[in-house]
Amino acid sequence: MVPEAWRRGLVSTGRVVGVLLLLSALNKASTVIHYEILEEREKGFAVGNVVANLGLDLRSLSARRLRVVSGASRKFFEVNRENGEMFVNDRLDREELCGTLPSCTVTLELVVENPLELFSVEVVIQDINDNNPAFPTREMKLEISEAMAPGTRFPLESAHDPDVGSNSLQTYELSRNEYFALRVQTREDSTKYAELVLERALDREREPSLQLVLTALDGGTPALSASLPIHITVLDANDNAPVFNQSLYRARVLEDALPGTRVVQVLATDLDEGPNGEIIYSFGSHNRAGVRELFALDLVTGVLTIKGRLDFEDTKLHEIYIQAKDKGANPEGAHCKVLVEVVDVNDNAPEITVTSVYSPVPEDAPLGTVIALLSVTDLDAGENGLVTCEVPPGLPFSLTSSLKNYFTLKTSADLDRETVPEYNLSITARDAGTPSLSALTIVRVQVSDINDNPPQSSQSSYDVYIEENNLPGAPILNLSVWDPDAPQNARLSFFLLEQGAETGLVGRYFTINRDNGIVSSLVPLDYEDRREFELTAHISDGGTPVLATNISVNIFVTDRNDNAPQVLYPRPGESSVEMLPRGTTAGHLVSRVVGWDADAGHNAWLSYSLLGAPNQSLFAIGLHTGQISTARPVQDTDSPRQTLTVLIKDNGEPSLSTTATLTVSVTEDSPEARAEFPSGSAPREPNKNLTFYLLLSLILVSVGFVVTAFGVIIFKIYKWKQSRDLYRAPVSSLYRTPGPSLHADAVRGGLMSPQLYHQVYLTTDSRRSDPLLKKPGAASPLASRQNTLRSCDPVFYRQVLGAESAPPGQIKFSAFVKWWPAFQGEIVDSSVDPIHILSTHLLSRLTNLVKGWFSQNTRSQRSEFGLV
Repeated sequence: MVPEAWRRGLVSTGRVVGVLLLLSALNKASTVIHYEILEEREKGFAVGNVVANLGLDLRSLSARRLRVVSGASRKFFEVNRENGEMFVNDRLDREELCGTLPSCTVTLELVVENPLELFSVEVVIQDINDNNPAFPTREMKLEISEAMAPGTRFPLESAHDPDVGSNSLQTYELSRNEYFALRVQTREDSTKYAELVLERALDREREPSLQLVLTALDGGTPALSASLPIHITVLDANDNAPVFNQSLYRARVLEDALPGTRVVQVLATDLDEGPNGEIIYSFGSHNRAGVRELFALDLVTGVLTIKGRLDFEDTKLHEIYIQAKDKGANPEGAHCKVLVEVVDVNDNAPEITVTSVYSPVPEDAPLGTVIALLSVTDLDAGENGLVTCEVPPGLPFSLTSSLKNYFTLKTSADLDRETVPEYNLSITARDAGTPSLSALTIVRVQVSDINDNPPQSSQSSYDVYIEENNLPGAPILNLSVWDPDAPQNARLSFFLLEQGAETGLVGRYFTINRDNGIVSSLVPLDYEDRREFELTAHISDGGTPVLATNISVNIFVTDRNDNAPQVLYPRPGESSVEMLPRGTTAGHLVSRVVGWDADAGHNAWLSYSLLGAPNQSLFAIGLHTGQISTARPVQDTDSPRQTLTVLIKDNGEPSLSTTATLTVSVTEDSPEARAEFPSGSAPREPNKNLTFYLLLSLILVSVGFVVTAFGVIIFKIYKWKQSRDLYRAPVSSLYRTPGPSLHADAVRGGLMSPQLYHQVYLTTDSRRSDPLLKKPGAASPLASRQNTLRSCDPVFYRQVLGAESAPPGQIKFSAFVKWWPAFQGEIVDSSVDPIHILSTHLLSRLTNLVKGWFSQNTRSQRSEFGLV
């Protein structure tokens, strides 16, 4: 492909304008483009179309951010992203850029992104003839003895031309004369210098001085020149000239040699005596510029020493011309050459240039993701210029070399923003010199977040205890949840879900703030209505995809004393009369007041006291049992009708109470009752069926016993099978939470203190399992007994307990208040089956009732027959 500069005719014919080279370096190939351009081109001059040469898509050029990267402080070239042309951006002076180097090349890099690619461009700056040759002095003076033989050479001042190639200094010309000719010589570095050759012996008496003109010409078109007047003074003869012991001296010196370091000593001899034999050394007239600033020469001894600072990177070999003259009247000079080789030392540290950085990097970036491109340069040579780069160990990054002096920074391990959100990579470039020099640069790499962490909590479940009758809308729980991701991915949303098949709890009882996770109650809670709520808090973040966490929330409602005691017996609104025969001794059980409280714990502990009675000394009531008994024997003076008012009070704060009214009728065995059936005059009609009644009673008792025993056996077998199945089931299914129970606390007093009163959950076979204490404030043992009674046949339950006509939720205890303490004492023993105890007591009571009825009838019949 021919660059635009050639097509416009701005480059001489025969030059290669654009060359595309494919280089392979390690694992990646990069294209190198070569251009040639004349120096001093105007700003905006088109060098070539890099987009066409590289085969890039011009339409995506702006999106891929094509740019020129150069290590120089000035940007000499830029690229037009609209047409892909690379153009001159600053003045190009080949002499300023490359000095006297024969070839001047500017190397730069083109970087495009998405994907990241690097291309190398080399622009050769061609010289134009824009500099005239110049002599270091305005005039040259020579003193030549007339005794000089023809053929003697006299070195002349050398002209200097900054241009190179054909535009550099090419030849010298001497004005016409009859004594001297000009000989043009070439140095080892291909530069030219002139010598004046004496072709005809001088005659001071004929011409004591001569005026010549030396002209220096370059090879440009047109040629440029410079003139140097030469004034020659003819001296009298000095027969012998100094002679150096060798015409060429060689020396090696380190570039960091200090001023005053000895380089070499030249030696010249003169056969003359006296002043004509004393030699003075000096630098020759055709030394290159800068020699006198770098080296010093002792005029007497001829010792060459270091004067300035040498630089291997600037000049590797110095060519020094030294002349020796005697002190005669007509001094003659001798000349020699000294070649000083500068030895490189490691005095230049590497330089690191970061050309492109890919930041931030996603934390899920795959291994080998390119982070940055780095170029490293070292001005030293050999091993001193061999550079390696490294990153600190233990970091998830590595460096690989893609081109010479170019390194690629890649990921070598997984990134985690939550662990390290940002890296300040210290990249060290170190050369192989002795001692080794290094350079350090910092590359900042930020890690961007992805949603890879679900919301987290310090605990997987929360148990919340809230007192009933709470204030609606008041917060009851603040969920402590966080997300280690970045702010957008860590934005949390809270939701309440219901566990199991039960629905309506969230919108009816509770709500949660979606932003901060504060759970609040919507309505006042009622311990007596519901004691436990099982919810699930669903927390999701704001990332993509959404990650979520579920937390179990168990809300337990605690009791407060908000229910006054209620009277179970005597039933409110019904007249209940208890018979008390006169003459009854003290301590006789008259009746029992039974109360219960819907509250739990110490709030449901009831105490009984007599609030009002016609005769306070006749009756006493148990503080915790509610049993009314005679405090003294019943006397004839006592009123036949006693109305007792009993105060039932709970143990809450503040205490709540209610009253129960009981009527006691004092009866007498009057003569009128005995006269109604005199001895021997009782009717005999009932005696006909006495045997039938006795047999019927015996049969009923026997059948009841058999049925009860058979029921107990069946129940035992059922429980045995159930416990065996449960033992085979998972452990978590062996524990069951009992349902709500009716709090009948009339007999709770005296069992245990409130602080020791806990609900005990038993496994299926409690005889072989330990109790599990779940939480305080559970139902009382009496409630468990009532539940046990309710689990029996409803007809049997009502007939035995006298609740045939009782409304739902109430129990008539008049049928068993006399024998309940004994049953209570046995049921407390957890090792005995409550059903077995209940069935035994019921059978016993039925038997005693039948026996009592039978005994009473028998006694009455016997009295009728006169057997008593």
